[in-house]
Amino acid sequence: MKHWCLVLLVLLLIQEEGKFLQVGAEDGFIKTRGVQFMLNGSPYYANGFNAYWLMYMASDSSQRNKVSSAFQEAANHGLTVARTWAFSDGGYSPLQYSPGSYNEQMFQGLDFVISEAKKYGIKLVLSFVNNYENLGGKKQYVEWARSQGQYLSSDDDFFTNSVIKGYYKNHIKTVLTRHNTVNGVAYKDDPTIMAWELMNEPRCTSDLSGKTIQAWITEMASYVKSLDGNHLLEIGLEGFYGEASPERQQYNPNFQVGTDFISNNQISGIDFTTVHSYPDQWLTSSDDEAQLSFLNNWLDNHIQDSQNVLRKPLLFAEFGKSSKDPGFSTYQRERVLNAVYSAVYSSASSGGAAVGGMFWQLLTEGMDTFRDGYEIIFSENPSTASVIAQHSQKLKKIRKMYARLRNIEKLKRAKAIRSAQVSGANKN
Repeated sequence: MKHWCLVLLVLLLIQEEGKFLQVGAEDGFIKTRGVQFMLNGSPYYANGFNAYWLMYMASDSSQRNKVSSAFQEAANHGLTVARTWAFSDGGYSPLQYSPGSYNEQMFQGLDFVISEAKKYGIKLVLSFVNNYENLGGKKQYVEWARSQGQYLSSDDDFFTNSVIKGYYKNHIKTVLTRHNTVNGVAYKDDPTIMAWELMNEPRCTSDLSGKTIQAWITEMASYVKSLDGNHLLEIGLEGFYGEASPERQQYNPNFQVGTDFISNNQISGIDFTTVHSYPDQWLTSSDDEAQLSFLNNWLDNHIQDSQNVLRKPLLFAEFGKSSKDPGFSTYQRERVLNAVYSAVYSSASSGGAAVGGMFWQLLTEGMDTFRDGYEIIFSENPSTASVIAQHSQKLKKIRKMYARLRNIEKLKRAKAIRSAQVSGANKN
């Protein structure tokens, strides 16, 4: 009887191996272990995209097909992660009319985005606020506080004024505790969401020492974690080195923004690092070769720092090349994508810190007003689509390799148990 129980155990483990290899991106919360993302016990790699427009389009039921089409096309190309906005402050068709006053129609759009992402096996990174005034951002928060009698000298007061910080924390709490009207799940309990982002590209140019941003991240990371212990949290950094890392400033483009990749990401509660890569914006006077050389160094330095200094996973959260650049060609854009993808694959295949990337930005057909030069529409860009899909396949193979290794270890443990049990039975 013992023998057959052990055989059954081994068969169950083999069955579990088959189940594991079929795990979809929607199953389980993504966690971190050392410099890797983990999903259901094995390393997870993210090939993804940005689509800031998802909530806005989904808030109009007649346009929701655009959201579904984007997710479907993304899934067809092996993409498993999307980064989008969980904010729209003031102005036209906002999520937040004023502090604490929300547009239910817009919120239901975000509900649809989350439920639809799960349907297509796509995880989400959701950002809480913008550094820039597009869709409100920190400027709108400052204006709201001014209208309540606060004396504020600049938009950077967003990071220090107690009233504004209260507005922002209230928005965080409202999003985290929101119950999805489509599936009934609270956002903070939904594993479709991979991570929260404190701010899209935080900058505080009024304090280049970095102390203002450092204090703000510390406070807000602690607040998010006090409400949600399920999800990962990242800052939204572009990756610039600041005054806290003087020996690394040589790797920056020639400007400072009041952030520091090292010290900011050392803050407790920040689970992984992010880097944005736009050499075509940062080095406008340089040619394509010089920009590509900068990019390769930018990628390598941040991978090494994430792996050896910060010991946290690294996600290249934005990168691309604009069709509006002088002398633009699809070939040059694909060189940029391949540079990022090659760096990710080289690191990931050796168990390193680079765990994925998300290009800016994915559109679907019929969205001409959202074109910004960086858009990729798969039907219009078949060669670029192929580059993206090939990278997805390469990352998938790495994950399958780790899955097999994990299940080989399971089988070894089962055999060891079986051997011990049989030995014990023989003695008896």
